[in-house]
Amino acid sequence: MGTAGSFHSLISLADFKEILGIDDRDDALSRYCLVTATYSIEQYCRRRLLISKLTEIHEYSDDPFVPLKQYPVRKILEAQKYRPWKPVEDIDPELFHCIPQCGVGEDIPFCLEIRPGVVSSPFSVRVRYVAGYKPTDAPADLASACLELAVWNMARFRGKKVGVAGGSGGQRMNGEFLEAKMPERAKELLEPYQRRII
Repeated sequence: MGTAGSFHSLISLADFKEILGIDDRDDALSRYCLVTATYSIEQYCRRRLLISKLTEIHEYSDDPFVPLKQYPVRKILEAQKYRPWKPVEDIDPELFHCIPQCGVGEDIPFCLEIRPGVVSSPFSVRVRYVAGYKPTDAPADLASACLELAVWNMARFRGKKVGVAGGSGGQRMNGEFLEAKMPERAKELLEPYQRRII
């Protein structure tokens, strides 16, 4: 999950090559720039954007609403009552539901509402769910930001304007680093997708 043709990108390699008019000889660099752009975007937005399976454990405080870290939520796989020293207990799907309803709609945080009395302290709630966008249904602004950043990185790499940075400054390729910066236009496109907390 979370790949565009088996790699981590918000847009497909084929679309990227078609837009830029580049051929197969640049596939390795194109993939690298797309993956780097996507990871940079996720880091900038402080959330995972591509679809993935996730597991979270939340301490239960008698509040029936359990906030989920990643969104949009596509499907709740299971919810369980959890204690580290005891076997987990499945919670009947009839006793919880997702708010808003699972699916790709507005880009807003989701939460799990559990019927009162189903879970009580000191139990925690373990939730397994699927969240994020497929490359085929990523919002246009996210795809545009990925394209903008990938093109920018490719131009800098080809022009030998690649900044040398420390180990946290970017992904290593051929002994050089791409700086962990991004063009202002990409930042503007990403502003609505930065993590929001409920």
